[in-house]
Amino acid sequence: MAHDHHQHGGHGHHHHAGDNIKVAFFLNLGFTFIEVFGGLWINSMAILSDALHDFGDSLSLGMAWYFNKLSHKGSDQHFSYGYKRFSLLGAVINSMVLLLGSGIVLWVSVPRLLNPEPVHAPGMIGFAVLGVLVNGAAALRLKKGESLNERVAMLHLLEDVLGWAAVLVGGVLLYFFDWPIIDPLLSILITAFILYNVVRNLRKGLQILLQGTPANISLSDVRQKLELMHEIRSVHDLHLWTLDGISHVLTLHAVVNENVNLVEAHELKNRIRDAMQAAHIDHVTVEFELPGQECSQEHCTPEDTT
Repeated sequence: MAHDHHQHGGHGHHHHAGDNIKVAFFLNLGFTFIEVFGGLWINSMAILSDALHDFGDSLSLGMAWYFNKLSHKGSDQHFSYGYKRFSLLGAVINSMVLLLGSGIVLWVSVPRLLNPEPVHAPGMIGFAVLGVLVNGAAALRLKKGESLNERVAMLHLLEDVLGWAAVLVGGVLLYFFDWPIIDPLLSILITAFILYNVVRNLRKGLQILLQGTPANISLSDVRQKLELMHEIRSVHDLHLWTLDGISHVLTLHAVVNENVNLVEAHELKNRIRDAMQAAHIDHVTVEFELPGQECSQEHCTPEDTT
């Protein structure tokens, strides 16, 4: 007795989520261009480094906005699971841009540690205050949202606020003390922080691309939860992966009691689906088997069916 059940879970993408991300994107992108000109004008590598950071966040926000719209398309004949996995492409592009930009910033900043150049401290303070205000306003806009995209983008912007706070402290120190080494030092610290996040995001992206089990879900816990249902004797051929780090997919074979009828099987599938929803597993495919029945998959071992 085999039953297939595909649950196509729909994440509600509210219109205001796209609007909030769009506003944050234009705020961030506009300010990034101002930073580049300002950083060159006042000769501050710290501000240029934060411009790179803001540009990376602008890319992230822009792609979050784009993929928020793209996800409405759902599945079609070309992409049966929908377009969620396109966000991986965005993450890779973003990472490559940030890696290249970080290399350029470090190439300029490291020599300045040995030969510091004068920086216009009042200009640095002014841009830092403006940076805190602009990124803070964008973060507050996203704080009102409920979508995961908005929450992730808000955390990026809060990181920017902290970065600008560090630049502000550096500017104040430069204003009162003749310590020009502070600017390239801040630049290198900000770039190191960017590189840390790039490496972390690339690792997550590769884990998803290689169809690894979601880091926050234990396969043994999923198996245990399923086998606690009194109609299920055992679970095998259990596979769990994620489309984009948010929407997860589960397939399994379950050996059920001999006396389970079609109505009970339907109810059991619904209970399995509900139990998996709590773990944010949106697509569930279940195949039921009777005790002693041979597993229909070639890679199932004899022990699987006992």
